[in-house]
Amino acid sequence: MKQNIVNIALVVKDYDEAIDFYVNKLKFELIEDTYQAEQDKRWVVVAPPNSTSTALLLAKASKPEQHAFIGNQAGGRVFLFLNTDDFWRDYEHMKSVGVSFIREPQQQPYGTVAVFEDLYGNRWDLLQLNADHPMANRER
Repeated sequence: MKQNIVNIALVVKDYDEAIDFYVNKLKFELIEDTYQAEQDKRWVVVAPPNSTSTALLLAKASKPEQHAFIGNQAGGRVFLFLNTDDFWRDYEHMKSVGVSFIREPQQQPYGTVAVFEDLYGNRWDLLQLNADHPMANRER
């Protein structure tokens, strides 16, 4: 059996500002931006460059109870983990375009990691796993 997680919904305040952040600051690719007239919403999907696995579905909050989760989808914990093949390249780029890092880079037993916040305050790990880490060589 083979299964995979295709999309993770990320609640956002505004489609266009979220696209701008993920595409222009994190260098994600805009995979899809389709207007769904029957529901008066957009289906917006972004993914890290050259990624063939999980993508983010940018889901605009449409109800008051959803607005409370913008920027706090994991209750203040790190929510998403962005693995890279070159930590320092991506870290320096992200710093240069104003991405806010709340924990500076550290070497850990599993690799190099720093914590940043997206435009709404969701916490992410930017990490480069060591070559011998079990997740580093998983088939995509």
